[in-house]
Amino acid sequence: MAVLIFRLNGVSDDEAADVRALLDAHGFAYHETTGGLLGFGVAGLWLLENGRKAEARAVIDAYECERSTRLAAEHAALRRAGRAETTLQRIARHPLQSLLALMGIAAVLFVVLWPFLTLGR
Repeated sequence: MAVLIFRLNGVSDDEAADVRALLDAHGFAYHETTGGLLGFGVAGLWLLENGRKAEARAVIDAYECERSTRLAAEHAALRRAGRAETTLQRIARHPLQSLLALMGIAAVLFVVLWPFLTLGR
């Protein structure tokens, strides 16, 4: 029976490609599923040989640890060089998305605080 070994929801394309290549290089048989048309399904890589789950998990965990260390070092180098993206740069790059997020935050705060603001009336 197939067992889910790696979820693809929210994973960058390069990381997913790296994990696929890693599984291929180590000879693991796997099947890939998508999230479906509306994204409600499980997008992931399913290991076809249940007996090799621990081995595959160890290989993926080692890769993720190495990737995390590498990306942290790259980000630290960018920050030291003054080239890391700031919050204001993100807002300038995606103004509509930022505005919608702020409007959503304001709406939630309004709904939560409304009973307390009208308590004395």
